[in-house]
Amino acid sequence: MNTPASGIEPGQRQLNGPQTTGRQYRNLSAPTHDMVRDDDVPAPTRDGTELMVDVYRPSTPGRYPVLIAASPYARQVQNSGAPLGFIEAGQSDFFVPRGYVHVIANLRGTGGSGGVYTFSDSQERRDLYDLVEWAAAQPWSDGNVGMLGISYFAGSQLAAAVEQPPHLKAIMPIAGTYDFYRSCTHNGLGSTGFLTPFLAMIGMTSSKGDKVFRSKLVQAASKALHIPLVHKRFEHFNGEAMIAGLKVLLNLPHPSYPWDDLWRSALVEHPFKDAWWDDRDILPLLDRVTIPTYLGCDWRNVSLHLPHTFWALDRLKNSRHVQVGMLGEYGLSWPWESLHIEALAWFDHWLKGHDTGILEGPRVRYIVEGDATWHGSETWPPPQAVHHAYALGGDGVLGGQGGEGGEGSRRMMVLGTGMNRARPSETDPPDTLVWDTPPLAQDLAMAGDIELKLDAVCSAPDLAWIVCLQDIDPAGKATDVTQGYLRAGLREVDEAASRTGAPWLPCRNFQAVPVGEKITYRIPIVPNAYRFNAGHRVRLFLTNDDQDKRKPAIAQFRHDGIGLNCISDIFASSELLIPLLPA
Repeated sequence: MNTPASGIEPGQRQLNGPQTTGRQYRNLSAPTHDMVRDDDVPAPTRDGTELMVDVYRPSTPGRYPVLIAASPYARQVQNSGAPLGFIEAGQSDFFVPRGYVHVIANLRGTGGSGGVYTFSDSQERRDLYDLVEWAAAQPWSDGNVGMLGISYFAGSQLAAAVEQPPHLKAIMPIAGTYDFYRSCTHNGLGSTGFLTPFLAMIGMTSSKGDKVFRSKLVQAASKALHIPLVHKRFEHFNGEAMIAGLKVLLNLPHPSYPWDDLWRSALVEHPFKDAWWDDRDILPLLDRVTIPTYLGCDWRNVSLHLPHTFWALDRLKNSRHVQVGMLGEYGLSWPWESLHIEALAWFDHWLKGHDTGILEGPRVRYIVEGDATWHGSETWPPPQAVHHAYALGGDGVLGGQGGEGGEGSRRMMVLGTGMNRARPSETDPPDTLVWDTPPLAQDLAMAGDIELKLDAVCSAPDLAWIVCLQDIDPAGKATDVTQGYLRAGLREVDEAASRTGAPWLPCRNFQAVPVGEKITYRIPIVPNAYRFNAGHRVRLFLTNDDQDKRKPAIAQFRHDGIGLNCISDIFASSELLIPLLPA
């Protein structure tokens, strides 16, 4: 070996993060190859546009299975070791020594690739088909192609799979986005904490090239980042730190076109689900996917990728085999290195024909936060989880009798900007409400779909509902568990596509809120698996605007405000539905 392979064995560069979902594997490919790299290789698409790729391959001549990682992020730094939220292609020094070619590609209009970036639309899907078939035909390829990577790299995998390139044999999309409307908005609430830094980052990095990303300064920094003691520190570099890093890039200049145009289209011109967004939604197309698919995410990725994992799982009806791995805190960190042993077992099975044991046992493996034990289920949600209704009492207690038997109400108020008030009045209703259970007599574990049925009367024709489920310890410290979001004017539910705990909101038809009329809102809360310890309290936090930094926002994903003044009465007939596991 010219450089040590990464892995978890002595003498290897040690990878951060959990590497398996608790299974024991066998017959895994051993690291026996040196690695060479071909930079800036053009991969033509059907319209003549060339995508730029870097090819990492075994130095030994031969034909090998190929793993493609494709995104708009700078391919030149994907192996730099930098703890940045776009270093997500996987570690070449893990896969290549074990007999794979790792192709890292820049999508159209980014990183030196031709054309104009089109933001995960049908053009991008066609390019991905062409990229797969190009890779399959190269002299270093044996014709068996897989795809890997997290976040955007994960979305690219399923985007390619719906186009059905003949040589794509298996994918492993972890923490992906499959309907960009539901990431750029949360049921109609603009997710400015995500989209603004995301597009600025791609615009800034796409304007740079080899002169910057392959410079001696970057190479020296990469060498320092791979020092074991330095590298180990990134093991707990979580999603919130990732977003904080992206926001730093907001201060750096980037070209206006097409980045500002895309931002304006997403957050200003297309506030509701329409044809523009439909072109960036592959959820309705997932029945086309026939190849084996390994889905996964971590439970803390609430505001971006976590819900997409379950939406995809519901729709992958024709895949040859679907498997799921759900990780606990720090299950995903940056640079992405977790689950590489799991990925090797997956691709060794499907691309090399090894009997690795990856298919043995329940196909869904998951951690319950607060419990380090791996759990298994053939289906999701786990069949043993049963929904329990917690009423939003008029006294602020979470529990007791809700539904038609609930009595009482509580009032809250949200104000727009420009009110010309020096300060709030002591007689103002609060801008947040919380409901707490009494301290728990025993541990309480949940896993599955969560929903808030909110009965409210409002004084404005539209407003935001932002919910946070929290764990309150005996000292009063709050841990954010998961969140739910809804723009009131987009409250319409597709009942045929819904189930208890998981209402499906088309977000297409705006309906003004009838002022002064009681309305029942079904607010989906992002699924989770979590254990509340005895002595803790379960809290439901409710607000109409989360711009105030003192309000909870997981990973700091905050939203643009509706901007209307509103007083709301929340009735005790409201219920929080939590999927409880047997004690």
